[in-house]
Amino acid sequence: MSHFHFYTKQELLSQIRLRRYETRLGEKLRVLLNGTESIQDHPSAKYVCFGIPESIGIIGNHGTRGAESTWYHFVQSFLNLQSTDACSGDEIILAGYFDFKPVQDLIEKNSANQDELVDACRHAVANIIDEEVEDFVKQIIAAGKIPIVIGGGHNNAYPLIKASAKTLHKLQKTEKPRINVVNLAATADYRIMEGRHSGNPIRYAMEEGYLHRYAVIGLQENVNPQSMMDDLYSNINIHYHTYEEIFVEERLNFIQSVSQSFSFVDDEPIAVELDLDVISGVSSSGQNPSGISMNEARQFIRFSGNYPSVSSLHICEGATGQLHGDAKQIAKLIAFLVTDFVKRS
Repeated sequence: MSHFHFYTKQELLSQIRLRRYETRLGEKLRVLLNGTESIQDHPSAKYVCFGIPESIGIIGNHGTRGAESTWYHFVQSFLNLQSTDACSGDEIILAGYFDFKPVQDLIEKNSANQDELVDACRHAVANIIDEEVEDFVKQIIAAGKIPIVIGGGHNNAYPLIKASAKTLHKLQKTEKPRINVVNLAATADYRIMEGRHSGNPIRYAMEEGYLHRYAVIGLQENVNPQSMMDDLYSNINIHYHTYEEIFVEERLNFIQSVSQSFSFVDDEPIAVELDLDVISGVSSSGQNPSGISMNEARQFIRFSGNYPSVSSLHICEGATGQLHGDAKQIAKLIAFLVTDFVKRS
């Protein structure tokens, strides 16, 4: 984990707007004392939250930069939420974040053209990001904690799934080294295995056997290629509901689609994925003019809390660095989603 930055308590406190007679979440959150403590040193904490602020996987998918700054805005918002009985902060270790900026800068400096840039990003995802993220997630799950991961691109779903599957099996929590996934997203992240990027983490995880059953909610007809939809339809271990059938044709309502999706995967540990591209008007790597509402995203996260088998939460593809992006809005939304998860799980 050569690229990981561990937070100190003073570093967090410096970002908190203190107010008399009130307690902010950041005052109660736990840290790992700049890496000198282990996760096991906090037995009462249930969650370990960390960031992967990078756009390398998104660029490797021919996408737009901007996700590399979302984590920092999220932290400022998250630290200043109120500490309450429902979510005090004591139950969360805010560990820190991966700093892959030197890697991204090096790639952009030395790429002669767009093809070289894309190829270099895919190589970096597979050989640097995947390996380091997988290693840290293994440590978290081995300690009996639930990782809460804030991206970054959706490429990071793959090392999260892989680490969860391997570690839960090693702990004898599962019969086989595999888990299930529920994904609230406009795209299925099931593109071909052409090199690792933000568009194919689910394909890699399933082809390599770390992912058993996959349910995705909110797929949009206009942004998923037909070849990929054919692959989804023909796989008996994949279940999906499109945005159009839920919100345009109204064949079923949103909560029904969420309920059916979780029922499809509840036989094994569940990794919960939320791609911010699915939410209408939120600044993201693929900003969506016609998507679900922020309240529906929160309902999805709170619904996931009904399942004790949920093994992780991953929120990704927010792009506060993009032109006209509302950094404060998306930061507070992600902070609300994280506390929704903690309150219900």
